[in-house]
Amino acid sequence: YKIGQLYMISKHSHEQSDRGEGVEVVQNEPFEDPHHGNGQFTEKRVYLNSKLPSWARAVVPKIFYVTEKAWNYYPYTITEYTIFDNEAKDLEREVCFIDIACDEIPERYYKESEDPKHFKSEKTGRGQLREGWRDNHQPIMCSYKLVTVKFEVWGLQTRVEQFVHKVVRDILLIGHRQAFAWVDEWYDMTMDEVREFERATQEATNKKIGIFPPAISISSIPLLPSSVRSAPSSAPSTPLSTDAPEFLSVPKDRPRKKSAPETLTLPDPEKKATLNLPGMHPSDKPCRPKSE
Repeated sequence: YKIGQLYMISKHSHEQSDRGEGVEVVQNEPFEDPHHGNGQFTEKRVYLNSKLPSWARAVVPKIFYVTEKAWNYYPYTITEYTIFDNEAKDLEREVCFIDIACDEIPERYYKESEDPKHFKSEKTGRGQLREGWRDNHQPIMCSYKLVTVKFEVWGLQTRVEQFVHKVVRDILLIGHRQAFAWVDEWYDMTMDEVREFERATQEATNKKIGIFPPAISISSIPLLPSSVRSAPSSAPSTPLSTDAPEFLSVPKDRPRKKSAPETLTLPDPEKKATLNLPGMHPSDKPCRPKSE
């Protein structure tokens, strides 16, 4: 899995990317943790514009993405997804189990060759997975992910938050199905070989979605203290932090926050900005029926 997830992430990102859409690699560098030792820190942007339904396109920014930060000290790994500048400490958490063999995926992403119920590895003999496979198969790898979403706009909060959670869940489900089905492609690779594959694929993917940063360096970046690191030029709006999130505390038992007028952020009157929505026009005159 240590090699398989790196191979899968790179290949999946490249396949799902197109100009202006897909996964941009912002950072990928070695990092040392005082408790878990040497590892790898990555930061990516998952652009979701094409996946938005029509009702969402009218209310979200034209450039819409989820930031993914991952700390990989294999076998200890953390992946954090954030959107709309939220703080995880204020949110309710729901535990969701993903079964790569039996959970349904969107029909447009289904490929029989990537279905764990039909795939059987020639090199390892693993597969085909059947219902209950987690109870009787060895070895088992369980990866924990934390996804946090906060969209405090009256009338849209619950709908947007649920939509983003569904999209990210689909990405994780499809990606790990592919990691299993692509095992014959990566099983014999060394760590150096998969890092080279990762570097070449990331450069090609960034160019594919229309982002042309300097060549990505994976293994040659020195381990510098976080205080002297500078943010990459391709991510001016993303705070640079490689400190692992503290999300392993017991979640608070509280009801889900519903959309309410008090969560609406009002515009600054000094900026004199106006918001024009379809079918609404700013006017100080009452609407009257047109006389025939």
